[in-house]
Amino acid sequence: MANGESKEMYLETILLLSKKNGTVRSIDISEYMGYSKPSVSRAMGLLKDGGYIEADYRDGIILTEKGKKEAEEVYDRHITLTKMFISLGVDEKTAADDACKIEHCISDKTFAAIKKHFQKFDQ
Repeated sequence: MANGESKEMYLETILLLSKKNGTVRSIDISEYMGYSKPSVSRAMGLLKDGGYIEADYRDGIILTEKGKKEAEEVYDRHITLTKMFISLGVDEKTAADDACKIEHCISDKTFAAIKKHFQKFDQ
C-alpha cells in the first residue's frame, strides 16, 4: 500500500463490503479488488497500524471512526462524480470508472465546488 489512493481504495472497499455483507474478511477484499491475499494482508496491517481498522477472527475487519470517516468521504466523491458525469451524458460504466480515477486526486476545494454546484439540481 504505497500511496493514499491505495489506502482510500481499501477503505472504500471495506465500507462497501460491510454495507453489503455485514462482516468483512481479507478474502472478501481480495476477491472484490482482485488483489492477492498477501497484498491484502499487508495492507490490512498498515491500515490497522494507522488506526483505520480493527480486526479480529470473530467480527472480521471493522472500520474505526477515523477509517469510516475517510471511507465515506471517498465514497461520497465517487457517487457525486459519477452522477455528474452521467448528467453530462457519459454512460454509467465510463462515468463510474472515471469517477474512481478522479476521486483520489481531486482537491477538497474543487470537489466542494462541484458538489455545491450539482446540489442545485438535486432538489
